[in-house]
Amino acid sequence: MNKVFKALNDQTRREILKLLKEKDMSAGEIAEAFNITKPSISHHLDLLQQADLVTSEKRGQFVIYSLNTTVLDDIMQWIITLKE
Repeated sequence: MNKVFKALNDQTRREILKLLKEKDMSAGEIAEAFNITKPSISHHLDLLQQADLVTSEKRGQFVIYSLNTTVLDDIMQWIITLKE
């Protein structure tokens, strides 16, 4: 769970998750929404994948990224147990 919180601690990664909430996207499509280099976007996507917040699937010549809501559900359940 530490990787999840570390991944969420960055504004760019949180913005990437917001984009993926709307639709699955390639790294190039994600990069178009930011004023940073494509290698930087790839680094952010790698960290999000390591935290299991994002999944990827090769489709032809593109890698398509998707939001992994299962991990988010687990985090929400954990946070709720802290309040009880």
